[in-house]
Amino acid sequence: MLNWNEYLQLLAGLVSVVNPIGAIPIFISLTVQRSPRERRRIAQITALSVAMVLLIALVAGEPILHFLGISLAAFRVAGGLLVLWMGMSMLHVNDDRSRHTPEERAESFEKDSVAVVPLAIPLLSGPGAISTVIVYAHGQQAVAHYLLMSAVILSVAGIVLTALMAAQRIARVMGNTGMNVVTRVMGLLLASIAIEFIVKGLKALFPVLAGGNVFI
Repeated sequence: MLNWNEYLQLLAGLVSVVNPIGAIPIFISLTVQRSPRERRRIAQITALSVAMVLLIALVAGEPILHFLGISLAAFRVAGGLLVLWMGMSMLHVNDDRSRHTPEERAESFEKDSVAVVPLAIPLLSGPGAISTVIVYAHGQQAVAHYLLMSAVILSVAGIVLTALMAAQRIARVMGNTGMNVVTRVMGLLLASIAIEFIVKGLKALFPVLAGGNVFI
């Protein structure tokens, strides 16, 4: 039976972890010397790359875990810790090195195209987003479940495209303060979702916890 709240939670979680608003300053800095047409093209390729990475994670993520002998419960806890770390970084508006390093960012200025690396990977569709998709994908095996998850992923890619296409205007209207406020709110939401991941993973790893009153 499909639980629509889970897909709404997935949408909110993915938008928070991808954080297209937070990526706007980096997008602007990487494309400052590009023409408007080139910036639009980079935004389109970035959104398409984000969709492809997350769709691959949806289809192949769990089989890869089985091949490596990693239980979903352990991956849920590990992914939850990673997402929690990202959420805490967003609450403090820190530069998250799990997405990209200063060396990668400096190198990207020399590249002809920055759409795939570092914008799509690992800035937007990084380990946190991939972990989120894999964890939610395990919920059901029905075709409808995967179709709805695919729709959520495409919606997130559409939000990324919209944000990057309007990056200059959003930056002017919101300013650094406004974008920092949005990033902090997304960080709080992301941290809450991460706690849910960790709790469910610990219950699966240690069934005794599920029978008690430790977690509510």
